[in-house]
Amino acid sequence: MKKDFIRGIRHGIPIALGYLSVSFAFGMKAVGDGLTWLQAVLISATNLTSAGQVAGLPLMLSGASLAEMALTQLTINLRYGLMGLSLGRKLDDSMGTLQRLIFSFADTDEIFAVASAQPGRVGKHYLYGLMLTPFLGWTLGTLLGGVAGTLLPAFVRTALGIAIYGMFLAIILPPARERRPVRVVVMIAVGLSLCFRYLPGLNRVSGGFAIIICAVAAAAAGALLYPEQEGGES
Repeated sequence: MKKDFIRGIRHGIPIALGYLSVSFAFGMKAVGDGLTWLQAVLISATNLTSAGQVAGLPLMLSGASLAEMALTQLTINLRYGLMGLSLGRKLDDSMGTLQRLIFSFADTDEIFAVASAQPGRVGKHYLYGLMLTPFLGWTLGTLLGGVAGTLLPAFVRTALGIAIYGMFLAIILPPARERRPVRVVVMIAVGLSLCFRYLPGLNRVSGGFAIIICAVAAAAAGALLYPEQEGGES
């Protein structure tokens, strides 16, 4: 059991290092937008979702309704449910209901990918180790970014604040260059987002509902334009 736990910690270290830089940028952005460093840390410690936190931050600051917040997070993080269903087939008998609920908190894209790549079935001791280091990296990065946001000059905070958007571009651009369906879906989402930003009437729609509409509409358009064919190829 100890061996599996340590192996999980070791496999989670690269994820934690990646999370450290991204959450640092989130901490700076949260403090720059008006939160305290403690509030930023509490958000990261209780959520562990970069896209969800970045989308939820302006909703919180603008006083959006709980329903809008919930629907926005559901749309952005729906993929975690699908990943959980897929990973559930690899879990051994040590993963009861309570253990699955605990692990679901940290079933992020990277942790899911590493866990899914393990040979054979995986148990709770390995998964607890795998989720521990990324969680610490994500929370520590937010703490460091939040504190730095209170100490660094404004021009430095502004420059570092765009780092988290660079992360999202790094996620989108490689598959968009390689695959036309991804490229088309991204452009549809960008176009719709610009409409909600600048067109009269549409620019009155709150940010949360604009994200929901853009995400669902772009995904639906991609499914219609590029349906999945037999054998998994599109």
